[in-house]
Amino acid sequence: MTADTDRVLFFDTTLRDGEQALPASLSAKEKLQIALALERLGVDIIEAGFPVSSPGDFASVKTIAQSLRTAIPCGLARALPADIEACSDALKSASRFRIHTFIATSDIHVNAKLRKSQQQVVEMAVAAVKHARRYTDDVEFSCEDAGRTHIDYLCRMVEAAINAGASTVNIPDTVGYTTPTEFAGIIESLFNRVPNIDNAVISVHCHNDLGLAVANSLAAVEKGARQVECTINGIGERAGNCALEEIAMILKTRQSHLNLECNIRSTEISRTSKLVSQLCNMPVQANKAIVGANAFSHSSGIHQDGVLKAQNTYEIMTPESVGINKNLLNLTSRSGRHVIKHRLTELGYQSTDYDLDTIYQAFLQLADKKGQVYDYDLEALLFFDQQKHEQAYYQLLYLQASSGREVVPSATVTLKIGEQEKSGAAIGNGPVDAAFNAIITMLGNIEVEVVDFKLDSKGQGADALAQVSVILSYKSRRFHGIGLATDIVEAGVKALIYVLNNTYVADQIDHHKTQQERIAGA
Repeated sequence: MTADTDRVLFFDTTLRDGEQALPASLSAKEKLQIALALERLGVDIIEAGFPVSSPGDFASVKTIAQSLRTAIPCGLARALPADIEACSDALKSASRFRIHTFIATSDIHVNAKLRKSQQQVVEMAVAAVKHARRYTDDVEFSCEDAGRTHIDYLCRMVEAAINAGASTVNIPDTVGYTTPTEFAGIIESLFNRVPNIDNAVISVHCHNDLGLAVANSLAAVEKGARQVECTINGIGERAGNCALEEIAMILKTRQSHLNLECNIRSTEISRTSKLVSQLCNMPVQANKAIVGANAFSHSSGIHQDGVLKAQNTYEIMTPESVGINKNLLNLTSRSGRHVIKHRLTELGYQSTDYDLDTIYQAFLQLADKKGQVYDYDLEALLFFDQQKHEQAYYQLLYLQASSGREVVPSATVTLKIGEQEKSGAAIGNGPVDAAFNAIITMLGNIEVEVVDFKLDSKGQGADALAQVSVILSYKSRRFHGIGLATDIVEAGVKALIYVLNNTYVADQIDHHKTQQERIAGA
């Protein structure tokens, strides 16, 4: 990609920097779903993962690279040949791809972590960029901890990386240490002092440890950076990264002031934010800019009066501009398929996003239980349908649970496990605990531990759908699953079964990788 003087590229690292900070790993299917949502959002480059880190990450990066059509898939690699080879192998099925290699440049990292001289680090960087250029002409190089790197050495490193063939050079504020004025000064110095700076796109990757990630990214853009590395909802290591939705809406809302453009389709922001929040089990705070529940709420009487008279008195952007539709349609079991399809289209979903027959049957079941179904119910059904495993190894066939003030909570569960049906019964501290005990006992020698259980309502009122999120510990890894139902116990059991299917898929990927390694060794 070449630099455009008035266009800012968006490099999304939700699936790499964001994912590595989550309480539980995402499945390959969940990562693909997020990647496709990012592509529809208009993201230019998607950092799909760190291929050398695990067989699962390699497989998901490969799948994403095969699936993207407009966004450029990217993989992260340390300045090591094995990492770069893994990136190439995972991405090579794509018509175009990027390899992103990095090495630390600050004194504290060079001396304490790398334990090498500055010259040795430069040589490693140059070798890594040249190695990556064997596979693609789209190579990005990052100076890790650039915010704390001496400017003379940083200039030297950037010049060397560009000479070696890097088409993008990233300047990260890795620990969120700099202030906007300071970070802008770093970018300005690079443009003034590096002779070949015009041969590469300058990128920035800012962390939010001091709450300045967006401000620092904007300051860099104003000084000439033309790629911003960010994540949905600002998720990521420690306090997170620059929030994509915030920097995108700054560029769009203040376009006449900044004179900059981007490819982000702002009407997809709200949906993408919700998807990432759900799949990553990372709730969005109510007062979060752009996507928080209160972002377009007005509680002050003066504010309410002003908005009613003229919306722009207290709103600098509309809810609709970020994809929030305030119209709610009341649907009943008498509503036909065409009504459901029309409503999903009105909400911004394409026919390829769902199977109408499946969604309609789920809608009818919910309408029979609730009587009235609203937009938020329909979106919840759509979301959960997208999470289902096509050929789930574990499937729920039967569930019965009982509890009461003077009753010992108990549950009976029947599962289909592979081609076999198994039943189990257990007691517990409550009906959910009893059902979980029955299922875990059924698993026999599979050692799993439920480490987190969260309950939320999807919608409004006492008849709202229950959503349960479960985190399971299995083989020193953590997996996340979601269940949705009008009954809390059923939602919890569905969440547990979903996460068990994730562990099964992970085992299959690991087994396949082991077999390949044995064949290669032979």
